[in-house]
Amino acid sequence: MQAWMDGQGLGRAQHKSTATILRPFTPYLQADDVQIPGSSAIQCYNPANGQLLGQVNPATPDGIDRAIARATEAQQEWAKTTFGQRRKVLRTMLKFILDHQEAITTVACLDSGKTKIDAMLGEILVTIEKLKWTIQHGEKALRPERRPTNLLMLYKHNEVRWEPLGILVACVSWNYPFHNALSPIISTLFTGSALLLKSSEQVAFSSHYFTSIARTALSACGHSPHLIQSLICWPQTANHLTSHPGISHVTFIGSRSIAHTVCASAAKALTPVCVELGGKDPAVILDDVSPYELEHKVVPILMKGIFTSAGQNCIGIERIIALPRSYGLLASLLEKRIRNLRIGSALDDEYIDIGALISSTRFPHLTFLINFAVSNGANLLVGGSPYTHPQYPRGHYFTPTLLTNVTTSMQIAQEELFAPICLLMRASSLTQAIEFANSTPYALGASVFGHDTHDLETCTRDIKAGMVSVNDFAAYYATGLPFGGTKGSGYGRFGGEEGLR
Repeated sequence: MQAWMDGQGLGRAQHKSTATILRPFTPYLQADDVQIPGSSAIQCYNPANGQLLGQVNPATPDGIDRAIARATEAQQEWAKTTFGQRRKVLRTMLKFILDHQEAITTVACLDSGKTKIDAMLGEILVTIEKLKWTIQHGEKALRPERRPTNLLMLYKHNEVRWEPLGILVACVSWNYPFHNALSPIISTLFTGSALLLKSSEQVAFSSHYFTSIARTALSACGHSPHLIQSLICWPQTANHLTSHPGISHVTFIGSRSIAHTVCASAAKALTPVCVELGGKDPAVILDDVSPYELEHKVVPILMKGIFTSAGQNCIGIERIIALPRSYGLLASLLEKRIRNLRIGSALDDEYIDIGALISSTRFPHLTFLINFAVSNGANLLVGGSPYTHPQYPRGHYFTPTLLTNVTTSMQIAQEELFAPICLLMRASSLTQAIEFANSTPYALGASVFGHDTHDLETCTRDIKAGMVSVNDFAAYYATGLPFGGTKGSGYGRFGGEEGLR
């Protein structure tokens, strides 16, 4: 895979993926697994149609040690660079991404099974906005700050300086293979540090290509590409990376169960960790939303929030909590729209709305949760089961699903689903709606729709979440804001000034 990067006044630099891709054995997947029996290699395939993409050799402990050594040597010089030099690298990356959006989108779709519009909005747009924000505002966030003194130290002045941390590690999830790779790279480079990026084995095919965009930009601007190290390894090897004494910070994006392992591993070297662990985000619909607004403004936003990336979105909407006057019409509008959603492979058919899920391993559990909810009083209006696509029988598809009359006592209302499943809950009052919103272990994001300023303020104040959107969803589009959650959704922030610091 090749592309070309135009450095600003630096000529043209050839850009190649550095992944170790071996030969594919058969044209299509025979079993839903990236693990090849009898081999340590990682099998890469397109989850939308099962097409094999090749194999990647995973990193070993020795390979991790060598990567850390290379990054450490490169970072000593990079820490001395000016903000102007760092901006030049980010501008070079930005130009490449703008010039090669179609290629990046195609690779993201190949490896994740998502639609092109999901890739453009969730991968390209957000990454471009983060680059632009960092280029324009990053230096201001990292300038030394004067702090107040006191009477005893009146003849002194106090100053806080933000210095490079050194060697950082980012263990990122598979649902946004491009953005999750580039986002920590952008912040790391601008703060003068180096990064070891450990992407999920589910997206091993694309991760080396995406990180090589940054590596080539560094080379084109006269700096060492070793500042960015791309690693793919099996979970049993990842412990060697996260517990390594040569690293100074870990960012982890993934599940709560794996987070416990990562944090325990990092604690061996007393390495601080920032964890983002997904959510069960509620959208509260107040009773002062008119029928017209509900149909033409609110429902389109809800559909986007629920079904973006086939529901595999940590800050996607997983629960709709409607007050009585909105509930009935909302159920009718959602049923009609969800029933008409088209499923398929984005690279084979442009007329689709929802792509594939990354894997089918959770399909039995999703089906169990749906059936259990129905047996306890929920109404299944649409979907509810895996879907065998007639053109792509090896693809991982789940029918877009609508469950109404869902209650907080149901297991499906407590677990993060990461699937194209819409849950509609009825609340009798604003107080009860907030209780429902706070009823899960998660607290990443939330949304509220309505007009009454007192009710909106009550929701934003009392709903426990790291981020709350008013009459919209997806606070992560505002890349100048800190991103992160509370409770079971993790701690620490990336994005904005707080993330850079």
